[in-house]
Amino acid sequence: MPLDKVKSIITDIKNGKTKPIYFLMGEEPYYIDGISKYIEEHVLSEEEKGFNQMVLYGRDVSVDEIISNAKRFPMMAEKQVIIVKEAQDLFRTIENLVPYAENPQPTTILVLCYKYKTLDKRKKLAKTIVKTGVIFESKKLYDNQVPDWIKRVLAGKGYTITPKAAQMLVEFLGNDLSKVNNELEKLQLILKPGEQITPQIIEENIGISKDFNNFELQNAIGSKDIKKAFAIIQYFSQNPKNNPLVMTIALLYSFFSKLLKYHALSNKSEAAKVLGVHPFFVKDYQIAASNYPMKKVSAIIAAIREVDMKSKGVGAANVPQGDLLKELLVKIFN
Repeated sequence: MPLDKVKSIITDIKNGKTKPIYFLMGEEPYYIDGISKYIEEHVLSEEEKGFNQMVLYGRDVSVDEIISNAKRFPMMAEKQVIIVKEAQDLFRTIENLVPYAENPQPTTILVLCYKYKTLDKRKKLAKTIVKTGVIFESKKLYDNQVPDWIKRVLAGKGYTITPKAAQMLVEFLGNDLSKVNNELEKLQLILKPGEQITPQIIEENIGISKDFNNFELQNAIGSKDIKKAFAIIQYFSQNPKNNPLVMTIALLYSFFSKLLKYHALSNKSEAAKVLGVHPFFVKDYQIAASNYPMKKVSAIIAAIREVDMKSKGVGAANVPQGDLLKELLVKIFN
């Protein structure tokens, strides 16, 4: 898990085991920001920062300028810290950092925040930094990995969360860890340590309805609760900005695709692992499988694809979101 690697890097820094280069790269900016922020706030004292800490931006500097600054000696301190934010703007010339990476200044801690891109690990720069510094690749989590991430982050701060509450956050915020963490921090301000975050708390403090959301729609469809399913899409049609059709279609497609896999499983005890879901939610697939045989599931997936195309204007123009969802529910339930 990236979280374990981040903890290892920060623990080493806490213990004074710093490296001369930290190359932080990848699609998930949350961890990159977290490591660079920790270095920025904790490596030097407030008195030392004035002369020995510098924040540069990739769009404003060249690799040669970064190297020139990195080769300076600290003033009245053991180390200097140089943080290059948005270093991905230097992607065309980043390999020019090789000579410095081969022989970095031992009294400099150079941090490069290379967001949304990665170094080519076959090239010399990546191979060199592995020997002299730290390369950390921050990968995006899949949606089904985020609930466990939420649970671990909260556990580290003394809180717990119910599986449904975690799923509500993911369904509403997706796999953007910065957004998810911001909401978790808001909740921690109003909760006592040791308290459990529930769907009720999510609804009252974040504004996500515990009864009218995609997760509840999925459950209503899976259990063939027709009345509840139509009530939810009626709510969606009245609040389209907060409940975009594209999110609903994506979630339902994912659910029925996994249901198809569930039907095909010879050993149902492996369902959580194969489907990539929390064991708590396996029962939802058990219920849905009893209501929708494999052939019906295949037909539903085809219907979801058809509605998705219509929502994009293929074969139907300007059809209201509510009407498309009603059409889909009729096909699912019939």
